[in-house]
Amino acid sequence: MVAIGDATYIGGTWMLVIRDPVEKENVYCKEVLAETTFSYQEACAILAAQKLFFTAFVGDGRMASPWLFPGIPMQMCHFHQEQIVIRYVTLNPKLPAGIELLELARTLPNTDVDSFTDAFKLWCRTWKDFLDEKSIDPKTGRKSYTHRKLRSARDSIKRHLPYLFTYQKFPELNIPNTTNSLDGSFKKVKMAISIHAGLTHARKLKLITTLLRKRV
Repeated sequence: MVAIGDATYIGGTWMLVIRDPVEKENVYCKEVLAETTFSYQEACAILAAQKLFFTAFVGDGRMASPWLFPGIPMQMCHFHQEQIVIRYVTLNPKLPAGIELLELARTLPNTDVDSFTDAFKLWCRTWKDFLDEKSIDPKTGRKSYTHRKLRSARDSIKRHLPYLFTYQKFPELNIPNTTNSLDGSFKKVKMAISIHAGLTHARKLKLITTLLRKRV
């Protein structure tokens, strides 16, 4: 199965969920203290024991890395990548470099690896001197990059670039380019659980697990 994985905060607890987007079914869900590499690898091992093997994995920026599941194609969610850029440059960036980078990030669902890579490299070259500018802190006298948030947005795309177009490299696997299927499942459960705020943790956890495992 192609797996979509993510962790979300529901009803006062973190739940890690693995979804089969083809069958529209959450095949694994477990309460976790934090979203860690181990928690995903544990989920993969438990599912493998049930004869459910990953042919590809779709995740967000923290978990779309080759060392998570060696040998398994990894796809970085386009929606999450855009949101990372927005987090650093905002929805309404004032700097021309930020405006251009946000516009570029928004082309992800409608472009290909070569076109996007060429456009991104051109952006990096165009704004290199600007991004390398440094300012002096008047209190400490230390230099630091003037446009740190913009550099972080750039670095995020650079780090995830090898995994942004995996779905195009393996068309036979029908890999989604977003985690939207799982995000939609989360939204429905969060809406349902919000009316049961008075439940004990144990009862709430049971309800969350039941709702997450429903076929939707």
